[in-house]
Amino acid sequence: MTTTELRLGFIGLGAMGRPMALHLINAGYRMSVYARRPEAAAPLVAAGALAVASPAAVAQAADVVFTVVTASADSEQVALGAQGIIEGARAGTVVVDMATISPLATRRIAQALAARGIDHVDAPVSGGPTGAQGAALSIMAGGRPHVFERVKPLFERLGKTVLHMGDHGAGQVTKACNQLALTVTLQGVAEALLLAQRCGVDPAKVREAMLGGIAASRVLELFGKRMVERNFDNGIDARLYHKDLNIVLDLAHGLGLPVPAAAVTLQQINALVGSGGGKSDFSRMIEVLERAASGDHCE
Repeated sequence: MTTTELRLGFIGLGAMGRPMALHLINAGYRMSVYARRPEAAAPLVAAGALAVASPAAVAQAADVVFTVVTASADSEQVALGAQGIIEGARAGTVVVDMATISPLATRRIAQALAARGIDHVDAPVSGGPTGAQGAALSIMAGGRPHVFERVKPLFERLGKTVLHMGDHGAGQVTKACNQLALTVTLQGVAEALLLAQRCGVDPAKVREAMLGGIAASRVLELFGKRMVERNFDNGIDARLYHKDLNIVLDLAHGLGLPVPAAAVTLQQINALVGSGGGKSDFSRMIEVLERAASGDHCE
């Protein structure tokens, strides 16, 4: 069977999954889809996908099944639970989990599927909804090399950077490293912009100056812009970074590794989520600092 003849399935049709699935349909692939909310599947059905009643039904109709759900427990339920993928997939089916979950959960899922002859690739992504919409994601994959090569042409329909990182779980470890660097950098950006404001210097101009120097980063470019503009409604929910950074700390604690900056940043995210900002863009972190700041100014 050639790659273009592969039958695809897609489970998880939210802000990330929906545009990703549409790219694959628009590339000419046949697709079955499942969503807990029928309205989430409607755009895919309108584009030619077949909506089915369960993850197992998706697997019955597919050679490659993509999943993009929220948390480790969700991925395990979709793959291994009642009416899960494992109940409908045949030996040789490939399950591609593109959610950001624990590497330990990923390995449990891969092992359970392998016992049935079902292949697994963990392939979390970076780039957010904008990257998903523009097929410009960074895809970091873990799994057996020949299985990765089988699905790589599909990944190339979704992203610009597609890398095989190693065995099962390596993609998730890579994503954890990405989230560690991203969240700690965002904390630094928020602190810098608040310091500028409290010292009477325009934060927008400070950001512009920093973008021209060694402190420049995509975090400063994108999230810093939202902080300056006070635009906290769009982007990726802060609650998801809370989940991701907990994965980071679990990994580090299991290895006995100190990650002090991650621990401090997680406490700031806790404060943001606890104050009702969990569904706002992560750039709203600056408000946590503002509430904690004293009234002192630079002299």
